[in-house]
Amino acid sequence: MEFVLGIDGGGTSCRAALAHADGTILARTKSGAANIRTDLTGARSNIVDAATQAFVAAGLDPGLLSRTPAVLGLAGANVGTYRQQLTAILPFSDSRVETDAEIALEGAIGSGDGAIAVLGTGTAYMVRRNGVARPVGGWGFMIGDQASGARIGRDLLEQTLLAHDGIRPASALTSEMLAVFRGNPEDVVEFTTHAKPGDFGGFAPKVFEHAASGDAVASLIIDRAVADVEAALNVLDLGTGDPLCLLGGLSGLYAPRLSERYQALLRPPADDALGGAVAMAARYFSSKRPTR
Repeated sequence: MEFVLGIDGGGTSCRAALAHADGTILARTKSGAANIRTDLTGARSNIVDAATQAFVAAGLDPGLLSRTPAVLGLAGANVGTYRQQLTAILPFSDSRVETDAEIALEGAIGSGDGAIAVLGTGTAYMVRRNGVARPVGGWGFMIGDQASGARIGRDLLEQTLLAHDGIRPASALTSEMLAVFRGNPEDVVEFTTHAKPGDFGGFAPKVFEHAASGDAVASLIIDRAVADVEAALNVLDLGTGDPLCLLGGLSGLYAPRLSERYQALLRPPADDALGGAVAMAARYFSSKRPTR
């Protein structure tokens, strides 16, 4: 075994890193979404595309893909048989599919104790204590992922339609959003027919921006989201000295809104989720190498 691959796939994008067997990264690349629960076939295609790009970026033959093992941390891997289905159709020499939270925890705190909150298109939490990791949340957009970008975007569209119907007061944000859909509420509904979590999540930064300006609807959505984040953090039962890392595209927007208790625990992550996948790949597959 000469190389290993680390893959980090979520509802918005898929990242790949090609590394030497010792974990030294040679190239990082990016492709489309890779949530295996919402689109297994599309996720597989984007995973292979990102991995192939990594070989090209490193100046290596993409044909080495089939001789290279990979650790993949993927959204949707925590439920059903999706990870088994994906493993069966991957082109790598050996594949270990983990949840996106597991590789994120590895990247953020290494092999020690601590916790992460992944706050992006989806949300997930994980705490490790005495070497044992415990996941919280991460159940997907339809019935979970509270405070995620996808849920914030969905809530914004809901509030926009409520304002249009006169059920709730309108605001600058809801007026702006309705204008995005040409002032036609039917277009809002049509958007939701085929929209994926990442499509909803694209509206989330706009909600935070308006909340910072005091928009009433935006503040309602974000205050509820922050309460959801803290409710999940409470379940992790963190002690005074436990490091907490916020990860994901919305982490910087949430950090200043958390209570003093959790702000005191915040630490910068040692590495990102992709780095965690590479570290796991180097450790896991080196242990499987035959001894001479």
